[in-house]
Amino acid sequence: MRPSLLDPPDLKADLAAGLAAARARTLALLEPVPDEDLLTQHSTLMSPLVWDLAHIGFFEELWLVRRVGGERPLLDRDELYDAFRHGRAERAALPLLTPAVARDYVDRVRERALAVLDRVELDPDDPLLRDGYVFAMIAQHEHQHGETMLATLNLRDAEYPFEEPATPPAAPARAPERRVHGGPFAMGTDDRSRAYDNERLRHERHVETFWIDTLPVTNGAFLEFVEDGGEPPEFWSREPDGSWSRRRLGRREPVPLDEPVQHVSWHQADAFAHWAGRRLPTEAEWEKAAEGAGAGNLAERFGPEPAGSDPDGASDWGVEQLLGDVWEWTASDFEPYPGFEAFPYAEYSEVFFGGGYKVLRGGSWATHPAATRVTFRNWDFPVRRQIFAGFRTARA
Repeated sequence: MRPSLLDPPDLKADLAAGLAAARARTLALLEPVPDEDLLTQHSTLMSPLVWDLAHIGFFEELWLVRRVGGERPLLDRDELYDAFRHGRAERAALPLLTPAVARDYVDRVRERALAVLDRVELDPDDPLLRDGYVFAMIAQHEHQHGETMLATLNLRDAEYPFEEPATPPAAPARAPERRVHGGPFAMGTDDRSRAYDNERLRHERHVETFWIDTLPVTNGAFLEFVEDGGEPPEFWSREPDGSWSRRRLGRREPVPLDEPVQHVSWHQADAFAHWAGRRLPTEAEWEKAAEGAGAGNLAERFGPEPAGSDPDGASDWGVEQLLGDVWEWTASDFEPYPGFEAFPYAEYSEVFFGGGYKVLRGGSWATHPAATRVTFRNWDFPVRRQIFAGFRTARA
């Protein structure tokens, strides 16, 4: 049998700490929000925040308490919190748990889940338990819902209180694009300790030589496109004096021209690229260009950092700000890699293949490092604008 990456006691402590960090973030995000707003459907695109909270607990109960622990259900409302039973627009009308009951429920689930972690053997021959995969999956899932809840809070009419570090200093000028040499490269991963099924298997992919933007497209660059007839991003408004403002978590503020643009749909990104005489990179080109990239602004601020703020995180090709700040639309449809096998459930990836979704890469300022890596694949409909999505362009 293959040994675990860590000795079991250390691995279990690491997994418990990951679960605790995810829960602390969830509760901190929701703490400033009144209970009545937790129950409100702020947009038909998003669930009520209290649904997300209880769903986090249900998912943890399903996998850690019931499937791994073999215990009886704490909650017999699976139909309410199974994400595939009801669309987001329907969930506010369901008999959901109240905020107080939902908080108590997730606490009770966590107590049981930690007891399961304490007694279960992290069997390296069981793919669900090898290196604690299922426990890490639950922490990643909760962090992903943290980003979902931030998108909901951004659609809410009320102001959300937040503070963030001072803006980094202006970045020095650099080449606007980088040349990435073509040829075969290894795409995806064979990691089975943390990566999701759609990131596997690692396989050889060939790309032709191409050029790609050194930095994500900024608000300032996108504004030129808007002034020439392009559609503005979601949450932008033109002021009476002709300037542009944006709404961010309920606050109205001037559009910062040096930040990466966000809240643009795939269609807007594609239109900008054609307007600029360029195109969106394919998913393979993006991953090739991201070789060696380091993580930058992830779950530390409540918005992107100015373009060029993270030169130390540049990839081996000199491409910057690939991980963090904004998700980046690619030209590619969401499809399986060669040798794909659904794990541990088909509903995470398989049911979305061929459904008209476009791939996003890189992670946003709202993405936690636990759910961020060069091989991570996100996807959404090309019309979506409420997500923290931007882009960069490429050319042959």
